[in-house]
Amino acid sequence: MPSTSPTRPDGGPAGTPRASVGGGVVSLTRQSFAGLRVLLLMTLLLGGLYPLAVLAVGQLGFGWQANGSLVRADGSRATAVDDAGPDGAPVVGSALVGQDFGVPGADPQWFHGRPSAAGDGYDTLASGGSNLGPNNPDLVAAIEERRAAVAAEDGVDPAVVPPDALTASASGLDPHVSPAYAEQQVERVATARGLDVAEVRELVEAEAAGRVLGVVGDPRVNVLSLNLALDRLDASGAAGTP
Repeated sequence: MPSTSPTRPDGGPAGTPRASVGGGVVSLTRQSFAGLRVLLLMTLLLGGLYPLAVLAVGQLGFGWQANGSLVRADGSRATAVDDAGPDGAPVVGSALVGQDFGVPGADPQWFHGRPSAAGDGYDTLASGGSNLGPNNPDLVAAIEERRAAVAAEDGVDPAVVPPDALTASASGLDPHVSPAYAEQQVERVATARGLDVAEVRELVEAEAAGRVLGVVGDPRVNVLSLNLALDRLDASGAAGTP
């Protein structure tokens, strides 16, 4: 018996949608081009214009900080490693990166910084801590060894040696010590250089910085800045201006 079901002109059963292949391709193409335009726009804004704007603000408003916070031997600021001062003073370090001024028992004429576990010490290519837990026997032994050496060098009771004289920072590149540790070293440094203890103590007080905005961080003394000021004091015989 012949079928009486109605059919569409294209032969398909009536009531079923016709496949819109052409329309689907057009829609996909439009969406793809829209996505591509967004990608190109965001690449231009976030990958080009934004970095250039940050670079411009950094160089124009914060040139010293943006170029590494470099410091010359005379205590002045430099914006490049080869940027010598008017008197030929070379760049000797960064205010943001600690460096080796000797260890307790050696080089008594310098203020010492925190211990460093970065490579062989203050290695910027191997920044990091010791990763030893607080109860690790090796760390405990190292702390006790440092405590004895610092106390003997500075002539103090081992019980009063500040924690930052005994433990390395997480980066191994901390450029600061606590005011307490800097103060503890005053008499030893003054004696080694033949300077007046009171003048060296005033120098430490002048170099001490408080908390950022009064609440962030802890009071601190930048060891590089302090030692450069110490050299100027030693050369002039009077407390220099940082």
